[in-house]
Amino acid sequence: MKATLRSLARKSLDSRLVPGDQPRPELRYKSPPKGWIRAIRDAFGMSSEQLARRVSLRSQSIDDWEKSEASGSISLNTLRRAADALDCTLIYALVPRTSLEDAVNSRARRIATRELGRVAHTMKLEDQTTADSDPDEQIAEYIRANIKDRDIWNEP
Repeated sequence: MKATLRSLARKSLDSRLVPGDQPRPELRYKSPPKGWIRAIRDAFGMSSEQLARRVSLRSQSIDDWEKSEASGSISLNTLRRAADALDCTLIYALVPRTSLEDAVNSRARRIATRELGRVAHTMKLEDQTTADSDPDEQIAEYIRANIKDRDIWNEP
């Protein structure tokens, strides 16, 4: 039951993070070279002094924000403050490189393949043979019988 719920949760997140015909989120939201704060501020024609007044800071602080964003060291709280002052919404997400479902299946398959390889090797050393069934079916059966979602993350 829990495994089914986790699978449904993965599929739901996948549908949000990997939309059909749109570019992947990491491409749509790729940060401009000087960062979002500077890009939005420049697009508005807003000076750093004007933005500083909106957040009750000195203009040097805005320059520091923009430099830290461009270098990747800005805090989320600072980005939220900047977004609010620029009448923007901060979007923060971890975007998987593949679908969550594919990541789980791939990892389970890798573990099953490794374990079945060990069994085959041991049997060969003992002069025994393994069943001649389809390797993909053997892997699928091993996953069904032996691998739980949470178990696949026990090793790096």
